Amino acid sequence: MDRFDEKILRELESNGRLTNVELADRIGLSPSATLRRVQELERSGVIKGYRAVLDRNKLGMGFVAYVTIGLSNHSKQAQLEFEEHIIDANEVKECHNITGASEYLLRVETEDLVAYKRFHSDVLGEIPQVNSITTMVVMESPKETG
Repeated sequence: MDRFDEKILRELESNGRLTNVELADRIGLSPSATLRRVQELERSGVIKGYRAVLDRNKLGMGFVAYVTIGLSNHSKQAQLEFEEHIIDANEVKECHNITGASEYLLRVETEDLVAYKRFHSDVLGEIPQVNSITTMVVMESPKETG
């Protein structure tokens, strides 16, 4: 990884739809050299993929919350069983195993508060390993990366 690779990553992270010619121009390499570098970054797994950033409000998913989950049992088996329940929950956009007072941090998106309440009771509340649920509702996001 050199300064050109770092420039490529910065440019693609802010705009993954740049053409190879535009990217080459921005980083100061030829298009062929740039393409080879991008392909190697993809092949090595540094670039995991490309995606569209969606406006959740326009899609009717205006409610966002971060939810901490405490488990009643701290075993690896309890974690795996919790993760099996969460993996299929469409409302959960991110799930992180964290340190601290809780075991998991979830980013949850639903249509509205009523839909979140339904998810809270029908999904999270029915997972046997869950001991505590703390919800922090996002009121505004002045800085958000994708």
